[in-house]
Amino acid sequence: MTEVSDREPPRRRVPGPARPVRPGGRRQPGPGARPARRPGPPRPAAPRTIRLGSPRPRLRMIGLALTLVLSAFVVRLLQVQAVDAGTYAAKAEQNHYVVHALPAERGGITDRNGVALASTVDAYDITADPTLFTREQLDVGDGPEQAAALLAPILGEDPADLVDRLRPENGKLRYVVLARRQTPQVWNQIKDLKTALAKKAETDKSAVNVLAGVLADPSSKRVYPGGDLAAGIIGWVGADGKGGGGLERKLDKTLAGKDGEIRYVQSGGRQVPTAGSTGTPAVPGSDVELTIDRDIQWAAQHAISEQVEKSEADGGYVIVQDTATGEILAMANSPGFDPADLAHADPDALGNAALQDAFEPGSTAKVMSMAAVLEENAATPMTHLVIPNRLKRGDRLFKDDIDHPTWYLTLNGVLAKSSNIGTIMATGELGRTQEEANKVLYSYLRKFGLGSHSGLGFPGETKGILAPPDQWSTSQQYTIPFGQGVSVTALQAASVYSTIANGGVRVEPTLVRGTKGEDGRFTPAAEPEKTRVISEKTAKTLSQMLESVVDDEEGTGTKARIPGYRVAGKTGTANRVDPATGKYHGYTSSFAGFAPADKPRVTVYCAIQNATEGSYFGGQICGPIYKQVMEFALKTLQVPPTGADPANLPVTFKP
Repeated sequence: MTEVSDREPPRRRVPGPARPVRPGGRRQPGPGARPARRPGPPRPAAPRTIRLGSPRPRLRMIGLALTLVLSAFVVRLLQVQAVDAGTYAAKAEQNHYVVHALPAERGGITDRNGVALASTVDAYDITADPTLFTREQLDVGDGPEQAAALLAPILGEDPADLVDRLRPENGKLRYVVLARRQTPQVWNQIKDLKTALAKKAETDKSAVNVLAGVLADPSSKRVYPGGDLAAGIIGWVGADGKGGGGLERKLDKTLAGKDGEIRYVQSGGRQVPTAGSTGTPAVPGSDVELTIDRDIQWAAQHAISEQVEKSEADGGYVIVQDTATGEILAMANSPGFDPADLAHADPDALGNAALQDAFEPGSTAKVMSMAAVLEENAATPMTHLVIPNRLKRGDRLFKDDIDHPTWYLTLNGVLAKSSNIGTIMATGELGRTQEEANKVLYSYLRKFGLGSHSGLGFPGETKGILAPPDQWSTSQQYTIPFGQGVSVTALQAASVYSTIANGGVRVEPTLVRGTKGEDGRFTPAAEPEKTRVISEKTAKTLSQMLESVVDDEEGTGTKARIPGYRVAGKTGTANRVDPATGKYHGYTSSFAGFAPADKPRVTVYCAIQNATEGSYFGGQICGPIYKQVMEFALKTLQVPPTGADPANLPVTFKP
């Protein structure tokens, strides 16, 4: 059965005739059409919408630009890391950390009263970085020559030498020294030149600052306010900043301190302030106080220099010593030198001749022979000796310095008149045989310090010459008692007389009283070694005998008299061994003594080598020097006369 739908089947639209079109493009209504709407008021125009273009072209342009930029970076990176790696590595070397030493300030040297003898002032080491003078850096090929031409007049250096340093064989060398220890004024001149060249280079592209690589390291300079005063003692400081002689050398570690260092960034030869720096500060050296008195040193040096020039001698020395403490108050040499101007110094004058020259002392050594005779009770000052004009001993005839008839002298007179023959006769009593006598005399010479270093430890000091008695020749066993055949230094000779003046006790001589460190504390030097050589009684007797040399009209040292003071002394005139030939030539003239004789305070020793003008006798040319220096020392130290009367021991006797 077929189900019938209640819905009406859809009507099919049958197309009718086409509607006519009105003029103007609008269709006319047909039959049954809705009536046309009346036109209402005009509607407002809708807002115009702006449509964006496609973003794809822009993205393509940006991507292309980024690709080009990155490609440029890649190309540049390849150039820097591969193609031009060496060039840029070299430029990078111009900017890196450098380390420089910070020199410690050298300690000063003063006399016993704090007067400066050597001090340190600010200075600069003028340096350069040779790599900053190359064509690559300056765009000129003659940078070193231009720089040298500007620096030579300021530094006082040869331009050719400066060029060699600025263009070294080692092309990688970064540091050279052009001149050491220049004054701040010199560095200021160079800085002014650098500034002027830099300003010119800023405005003139063709100009070059050829001094850009010249730098300066803070340093110090040694100065000696007294010039050549005490130069033999003080010494000098070498170009390397180290002590080159004298106490500057011996005490170099004490004076030098400890250098520090600084590490900083350098750019183009200059420190980069913003990069900071690190380092270790320098520790300054200690100050050294000497035993010498500047004024006494000057008096001694003036006196010996004047006499050496007057006598046209090879040289001379004066020692002034405190008899009780062993402290050296003066040690003067002539000729001397200026430690600040070694370039013009006589090489033979460098050093300290008073400690380095060994010479035969002559009659000043007779006091040791007399000390042995008295100490061994072989004779007394009143012992009578008959002195012939000649004395035969061994294979030789011995004589005194002058021909004379037979002398009738006491032992005191033998010393006063400086008789060689009398000394030989007296020392012959030291033993039952001459060999025994030689051994006894040798033992005393050693105790007095002969044949040994003084104890100063001074650079270049000699201990003299004293052979053992079994090596004495036939003549030496008779000449050594009067000071020939044995060699001493000026200090050893002075120490002998200081020992007698100190009651027979030898005190090691000293030059340094102490040191003062960075904290300002004074550290005294170690106490010197003391050794008894002869008894106090013998020393007093010898002092009285030595007075006869000066006070008695028969004595040889009358020119050493000092009004108001009792003076003990001894003259010496010895044949001199020429150091150039090893043969006797000329004389060593000397005088040694102390004052006041009965209460000794100061010892003075003087010697002049090879006087060729005027007298060469020790009493004549060294006696006046002794007097001049001793008078000055006694006044400086404010030593009053004792006022006691001299012993006036007899010199002669009636047979």
